[in-house]
Amino acid sequence: QVQLVESGGGLVQPGGSLRLSCATSGSILAINLMAWYRQAPGKQRELVTTLTSSGGTYYADSVRGRFTISRDNTKNTVYLQMNSLKPEDTAVYYCNVRATSLRTPTWYDYWGLGTQVTVSS
Repeated sequence: QVQLVESGGGLVQPGGSLRLSCATSGSILAINLMAWYRQAPGKQRELVTTLTSSGGTYYADSVRGRFTISRDNTKNTVYLQMNSLKPEDTAVYYCNVRATSLRTPTWYDYWGLGTQVTVSS
């Protein structure tokens, strides 16, 4: 069973930084895509950034230049470095991984439970 656990969220002042981590566990065979989504109160979940297995990245316009996604291949862990945070970045951030595993040998989207990021003075 593949599990994702996010960490690193918290309260930060505008202009500050946070680094989110998403640790994977379970019998992962391969990862095709890693991504971060976020959901603010009263809003739909939105895609923040993606990182493909070949290293390609995508960033939403609202975070481009401020956020950076990266991956530790040895640990199958994905990170989100968030700089110059704004109050509108306040949301629950979710990790998403598209992977195959021993139990599910076809591509499947796995999700973490989320970590709260609050940007406020």
